Amino acid sequence: MRGKFITFEGPEGGGKSTQVQALADWLRKQGKAVVVTREPGGTRLAELIRGLVRDEMDDPPVTRCEVLLFLASRAQVVSQVIRPALARGDWVVCDRFADSTFAYQGFGRGIDVQLLKNFNDFVTEGLVPDMTLLLDVPPEVSRERLAARQAATAATGDRIETAGEMFHRRLREGFFELAHAEPKRFVVIDATQAVEKVAAIVQDAARRLLG
Repeated sequence: MRGKFITFEGPEGGGKSTQVQALADWLRKQGKAVVVTREPGGTRLAELIRGLVRDEMDDPPVTRCEVLLFLASRAQVVSQVIRPALARGDWVVCDRFADSTFAYQGFGRGIDVQLLKNFNDFVTEGLVPDMTLLLDVPPEVSRERLAARQAATAATGDRIETAGEMFHRRLREGFFELAHAEPKRFVVIDATQAVEKVAAIVQDAARRLLG
């Protein structure tokens, strides 16, 4: 019996990593075998690609190159991690997936979204999440949380996190448009709420798939 595929999406600073782990722990308590992965990343090669697309460098990838790197990473993790896990009957919880490409490189960078969807169908062989949890925060909250995280870890923002305010406003609007187009798959959650409140909403959404 095929497992279920759940993805988390949303602007920077929405708490996706925290909620991914919380949901995985909760699903395991329900007796499910769970595989947690992320995008870009999830395999050795895909993690190397993650560094290329996110890190500041003297020769950063141009937009078309950036898209192809993200797609290459996705092809790898889908083939090596996600599809095998689903075939075993495991549940897969992924921190970002194709909708991030549509939002960031499509609405954010200005590449035709339908073209991106066509490329994505090729690299994933048509794989679509069973449920996508969109953790939404407005740009000002995103900036505050990123600044606090960087101060706590002495880290600097990566190339995508430090993109301009208009870029982040466009991608947030893009996420809303994607959710509006597929209301049965998307669950939009106000991620400015307390972590425990967001986790409870996430669990309530996941119960639909358990049923």
